[in-house]
Amino acid sequence: MTDQKVLDEMKELIEKINRFNYHYYTLDNPIVSDKEYDDTYYRLVDLEEKYGVILPGSPTQRVGDVVLKNFKKHKHEIRLYSLSKVRDFQDLEKWVSDMRSFDPSTDFALEYKYDGLQLVLEYENGRFKRATTRGDGNIGEDVSMQVKTISSVPLTIDYKGKLIVQGEGMMTKSALKEYNKKAEIKLKNARNGVAGAIRNLDPKETAKRKLDFFCYSILFCERKFKTQLEMHQFLLENKFNVGNFFEICKNAGQIEDLILEVGKEKQHLDIDIDGMVIKVNNVSPREEIGWTNKFPKWAMAFKFEAEEISTMLKDVVWQVGRSGKVSPTAILEPVELAGATISRATLNNIEDIRKKEVCLNSRVFVRRSNEVIPEVLGLAEKYSDSKPIEEPKICPCCGSTLIKKGPLLFCKNHDGCKEQIVSRLTHFVSRKAFDIEGVSEKTIIQLYDDLNLRHFSDFYKLTKEQLVSLEKFQDKKAENVIKSLEKSKRIDLSRFIYGIGISEVGEKTAKDLAKTFRSLNNLKDATLEEIDSIEDIGEVIAQNIYDFLREDDNIKEIKRLFDVGVVVEEESKQKSNKLAGLTFVLTGTLENYSRDDMTKLIEENGGKTASSVSKKTNFVLAGTNAGSKLDKAKALGIEIISEKDVLNMIKN
Repeated sequence: MTDQKVLDEMKELIEKINRFNYHYYTLDNPIVSDKEYDDTYYRLVDLEEKYGVILPGSPTQRVGDVVLKNFKKHKHEIRLYSLSKVRDFQDLEKWVSDMRSFDPSTDFALEYKYDGLQLVLEYENGRFKRATTRGDGNIGEDVSMQVKTISSVPLTIDYKGKLIVQGEGMMTKSALKEYNKKAEIKLKNARNGVAGAIRNLDPKETAKRKLDFFCYSILFCERKFKTQLEMHQFLLENKFNVGNFFEICKNAGQIEDLILEVGKEKQHLDIDIDGMVIKVNNVSPREEIGWTNKFPKWAMAFKFEAEEISTMLKDVVWQVGRSGKVSPTAILEPVELAGATISRATLNNIEDIRKKEVCLNSRVFVRRSNEVIPEVLGLAEKYSDSKPIEEPKICPCCGSTLIKKGPLLFCKNHDGCKEQIVSRLTHFVSRKAFDIEGVSEKTIIQLYDDLNLRHFSDFYKLTKEQLVSLEKFQDKKAENVIKSLEKSKRIDLSRFIYGIGISEVGEKTAKDLAKTFRSLNNLKDATLEEIDSIEDIGEVIAQNIYDFLREDDNIKEIKRLFDVGVVVEEESKQKSNKLAGLTFVLTGTLENYSRDDMTKLIEENGGKTASSVSKKTNFVLAGTNAGSKLDKAKALGIEIISEKDVLNMIKN
């Protein structure tokens, strides 16, 4: 007899999951993160397994959810299944072992787990016949007209027999960015973008989002296949887009290594993936391995650690940056996400707050991807005591009246606002700027309060005796700071430009300026048009650079830096154009060069380097322990080269 408390909990979990599903699938407006959904779902799974009870209407017993009434219904010829998920490598190893008990010789196919909208495509006599959403696994929505707008969906194929394939409708990150540039109502994310497009009754609107279709499964074909690899090759031969990742692994160790590699690199992909799919490669044992009423037992999904979650927004604080920009930061109910406890997240500006409809005491979605600062994505739920976030009128630090430029707020008290000054000084000493070791933001606040440090040049007037007088500053630490200050006086032009803190000028823009003008004097004499003509520097940033170098306070401070002994080394001239027009991606550990040195060598000879592999990449320079960039290069047919090859290109 099952305890009533357990039954009540199961009923509550079912109600929750059904509510989540309604918002996610029918309204296209999720109210919880994937992690929270999975936690709720697996709690129900665990209770059902433990007590052997499955209540009527349990979402563990069906696939997908309800069909929208706006579309014509279509019954799937082949029933669709979901994928079971493993929660860690230990579970994965157990599953691999179980599969080997059916077929000791089998290997395993590994593919991306796409995070889009699942679609089924039907072909007869080599022609596209129909496209259907997954729906509840038995009945879906006929979205043929919408899917025909997707360029990567072939309308004719070489194979003339009956064919039913399964895949994922996707909106790439680049397509999302392009769409949002022109759209009056911006899309929150790519997944909402594809779901809204496919479910739009006007195919012209679907076409505007420039969707893609990634095909990964053959549900029915009159031709027989021995392996998943054969199916993959068949799809390629018939011009289906199968993505750029497909690997055959011999054992669990190889699977785990690739999962870890993809996990590190997934943020650089142009598509959203939320895990990896592992399938028994051999087809013959699949029938014996079998299915549950929801999952094929011969396939498994490994989900990556969640990067998105919902939590309560408790407060908003406004902080002053080095340029005087006053930006909002969300104070959150602390929550665990991607290996860290998140209690603060960025909100960008007041217009961003209004667009996302977030308010105080509301539940919001938060995303954190690897080391990227957490960001509030939007509203999950609002409550009766939720309150709007007010736009400040005065600086939260110095009390000056704020001015507004577009959606941004600024404090113009450049020389008297402590937060601005401390932020500028902290940026100046950072590793990518003047790289002054032993000087943290906390130390700078001490220097500001106790030694009246206000300008960049004031650092170079510090003495060891002054530093020792500060709290927790011992002789050795003071001595090291003085040595680091002395060393920092000789600096590359790009790091100098970055360090002086021109608004919106990051490391790349600083390098582009140094490469173009080669000396500080040339940059100071440059016209606005000359700065604006540099690739990737827009009108606003060009104006920031031009104005900064003509403001009296900045001119005086640059002169003071020279007076205390700072020497800016001119950018070396380009040695040759032998690599002009070529783009290289570096991956792995190089044998004779550091990555920075090789990058410099390529750029000195007219070439460019990029951080990720794309169709525009000419060569991938691969060292030892090269990761998924190498796999992607192979999939795209990009030439793989060595250090020696680069040197030969320059020599010849």
